[in-house]
Amino acid sequence: MPDSVVVLSGGLDSAVNLKCALDTGRVLRALTFDYGQRAAPRECFVSRAMCRRYRISHEVIRLPWFRRITHTALVDRTRAIPHPSFAALDKPGQTDRLAARVWVPNRNGLFLAVAAAFAEGLSADQVVTGFNAEEARSFPDNSEEFVALYNKTLKLSTRSGVRVRSYTSHMRKTSIIALGLVLHAPMDLSWSCYEGGPKLCGCCESCRRFLRAVRLSGAGDWFKANYPFWPR
Repeated sequence: MPDSVVVLSGGLDSAVNLKCALDTGRVLRALTFDYGQRAAPRECFVSRAMCRRYRISHEVIRLPWFRRITHTALVDRTRAIPHPSFAALDKPGQTDRLAARVWVPNRNGLFLAVAAAFAEGLSADQVVTGFNAEEARSFPDNSEEFVALYNKTLKLSTRSGVRVRSYTSHMRKTSIIALGLVLHAPMDLSWSCYEGGPKLCGCCESCRRFLRAVRLSGAGDWFKANYPFWPR
């Protein structure tokens, strides 16, 4: 029954991992990171709502200096967010180019380091984060290999032996939705969009992967009935 600190972006993957952590132990703190990304207000809003639902302590970690060191389209409003086709999501050359335009320097490495410090300070056993095998192809800091290597680092950088765990790192988005339905995860509160408007834009890579997974999982009716951010 591990005690966890959860890195909670408010997205589909982190929503399902939050529920996995709750179902297998206690969540001592959820952390949401605001580094100036377009979706930060929405991500903070839905993450707070999830934590209120489960009565979890929630904290927003602000990293304003990211604006000065990155040219990612997620932060720089002068750069256009890529709008890939659904077919492009499975073409390695195209996904690599898409990833380069929204890459944030060492983002997950930094988030996990901060979360591990919270975990050690709170005497938690693990840091839980939302990764998936689908995006790990173009974002290696989502991969199971990354988690394994990061845990080797934590053996030396924490006295208590904090570990990183992602319950979904081996899964594609379709399977994550199926698991979320079984667990009654707070997917109705999730935000899977690079933009920060009132609804999902439906066009960015994050939206495309989410919408494709909804369709392939057969969960369209559930989301249309329960999900307030469904794109127009």
